[in-house]
Amino acid sequence: MASMATNENLPPTVIRQLAKELKNLDDSPPEGIKVIVNDDDFATIFADIEGPAGTPYENGIFRMKLILSRDFPQSPPKGFFTTKIFHPNIATSGEICVNTLKKDWNPSLGLRHVLLVVRCLLIEPFPESALNEQAGKLLLENYEEYARHARLYTSIHALRPKNKSKSGAISESMTALNKGQPHTVLAPISTSTGTKAFDPNSQDRNAAPSAVSGGAPAAPRKDGPLAVKVPVDKKKMDARKKSLKRL
Repeated sequence: MASMATNENLPPTVIRQLAKELKNLDDSPPEGIKVIVNDDDFATIFADIEGPAGTPYENGIFRMKLILSRDFPQSPPKGFFTTKIFHPNIATSGEICVNTLKKDWNPSLGLRHVLLVVRCLLIEPFPESALNEQAGKLLLENYEEYARHARLYTSIHALRPKNKSKSGAISESMTALNKGQPHTVLAPISTSTGTKAFDPNSQDRNAAPSAVSGGAPAAPRKDGPLAVKVPVDKKKMDARKKSLKRL
């Protein structure tokens, strides 16, 4: 068995060819296929494959990988699904069985062709050469039961994640910003006699502000419609008046 390769031991000509192919796949991806490139290791190539519409794999995202050997492209890459899938030509271990990666391999075949062949397997399986015998038997004998199993696997292991709505994200952000902030409701201030501002979180409005701030008492305002009258001791006023009369 040929040992696995890395960038260090792949021939320079192969590295250049792979870099060109991967750039082409990134610039012009095949329908339903997104290639994930690791610039430090071209020998292991990952791809996310969308389940084709009208199949039991619809709405699923399946990750697969191609592993290249040191003598690639003279020998074919090995293909595996890392996402669990119920399919006749994909073993429970994830190994992919397709002629393109075996007897029909040709060194001139590119990565794009290999990825498209693998996606086509999800549209048209080949139960005659099944790696998953249960899936192959169900496909031949009872398609509805096979499709039910495949949809179940898709819903459990490969269901496409749903994006959170922006409005929800904004709502969460506002909640976080407002958390811990005091909520004060003030009734409208009226300038008419006998009406006061009401704050459920405050004490008597007639109390001097210095009681809260700790500073010197503020002198009461004498002008304006909201001036506060300070109660005066009547006995002290009478004594003052008598002193003024003596003068």
